[in-house]
Amino acid sequence: MSGGQASLAISVFLACAVEAVEAFTIVLAVGSTRRWSSALLGVAAATLVLACLIAALGPALTVLPIGVLRVVIGGLLLVFGLQWLRKAILRAAGAKALHDETAAFERESAAARAAGPGDGVDSYSFAISFKAVLLEGLEVAFIVLTFGANQHDVPLAALAAAAAVVVVTIAGLAARAPLARVPENSMKMVVGVLLTTFGIFWGAEGAGASWPGGEAALPALGLLILAASWLMVRELRRDVSAAVLEPS
Repeated sequence: MSGGQASLAISVFLACAVEAVEAFTIVLAVGSTRRWSSALLGVAAATLVLACLIAALGPALTVLPIGVLRVVIGGLLLVFGLQWLRKAILRAAGAKALHDETAAFERESAAARAAGPGDGVDSYSFAISFKAVLLEGLEVAFIVLTFGANQHDVPLAALAAAAAVVVVTIAGLAARAPLARVPENSMKMVVGVLLTTFGIFWGAEGAGASWPGGEAALPALGLLILAASWLMVRELRRDVSAAVLEPS
């Protein structure tokens, strides 16, 4: 496996693992509270929709001119990457509450218990599981398509995404509980840095710029973005601390 393929697989795996944890928590809550068969049917239906989306759009993206493809993909990755990075920075600085999978599990379980009983196929379990997997899966599909199309290796990106889902599912089933111990915010910070790095790199290349050393510039660019994020966390922590200490 080349360096480009390794970076593709690792980036896709980490990003998809974060989405898989959130989807797993919701499905676990609905399935354990109401009916597993209907919840799993919703998961299967959403997975089929996502597989069709990747199969349909993957080949179409790879036939675009490489310059156009990289500008478009670079822009989209920046939108997603900066959004993830912003949330991760705010949470690391204490300006935004950390995402709590246990609390999310309890909320979903309470909502499932409050819903009316279902006969046959439980429409509530099906709908909630379908929506959770589809919404989180759309981000997975976006990551698979953008990274895979740019590297002309959608199958490898899809394989990395599938591996992430399998690993999270096995870990969750083994624990039989929400994956609350997963360092989700740290993973989101890393993924945000990766998406932003690739977005800037590919967008600039698509616009005609040349990076010193080609792909060898990626680690340096990533470290620069990580350092800038760390400085933002430090400054925000000072602001948060000052706001807490300030007398009302």
